[in-house]
Amino acid sequence: MGLFSNRIDREELKPGDHIYSWREAHIYAHHGIYVGEGEVIHFTRGGQEIGTGTILDRLLLSSSPTHSANNPCPKCGDQSNLNGVISSCLDCFLFGGHLYRFEYGVSPAFFIAKARGGTCTLAPSDLPEDVLCRARYLLENGFGVYNVFKNNCEDFAIYCKTGLLVITNISVGRSGQAASYVAAVSAVVSSPLRFLTTSFSGLALVGCSMYCISRLVSDIGVRRDVAKVPVERLIINPSALDELANTNEVNGLIEPPGSTNINEVNRLIEPPGLDEQAKTNKVTKEE
Repeated sequence: MGLFSNRIDREELKPGDHIYSWREAHIYAHHGIYVGEGEVIHFTRGGQEIGTGTILDRLLLSSSPTHSANNPCPKCGDQSNLNGVISSCLDCFLFGGHLYRFEYGVSPAFFIAKARGGTCTLAPSDLPEDVLCRARYLLENGFGVYNVFKNNCEDFAIYCKTGLLVITNISVGRSGQAASYVAAVSAVVSSPLRFLTTSFSGLALVGCSMYCISRLVSDIGVRRDVAKVPVERLIINPSALDELANTNEVNGLIEPPGSTNINEVNRLIEPPGLDEQAKTNKVTKEE
């Protein structure tokens, strides 16, 4: 683990680790949660990692295991056409690739230095038991509809690790891969500063700076449009966040994770807790 590579050996794996493996010449990676005893829970779309409905689905073939109906895995069987949250053995998950571990709680400098998206985040991870609880719960109940920009395999793994969800519908999800691709396009076509440079080195510096800044502000650990959502609440009412995203009340309360106002957002998406009840009782006594 380090600045140049997150590659690890299987012996280093621990239950609750967010792991990934690169696909198709490192164009993208498939992510999941290692739950122990050689098992990985991950989110897939029937053998198509990006699921765009275009020719790209044929070029970027598969996040599903290599085994097919004609040659099923002895442990997993044929999973090549499964959709949603599934459990696979580690070999099927890796798809013949190497094993990497996603890093949490990194510094901004380290995050920027790791120029490739989808490898680390500033957000801290929750305890392993909480991570495993979310992953197993979603294995039984699903994680909604797969969307390459807003609800993909990396989004699933990050939610399992942090419990954080994006509560606005105007931007990409939590995926560092998707954010890095958007940042790269923005750096090339959206900056008026590119016209102010007179040399290739100046243009490269401006483009690189915009790419780094765009990636940083899109990270789940610093962005303001996220909230901690219990997995049970997510399954009971999956449309709750979409409804909240359209209200001015929530948009005015959005703060980074861990801030004071995030508690106010959580009250809008969770039933009142013991703290609120205690406050109510105190007011009643005073009256």
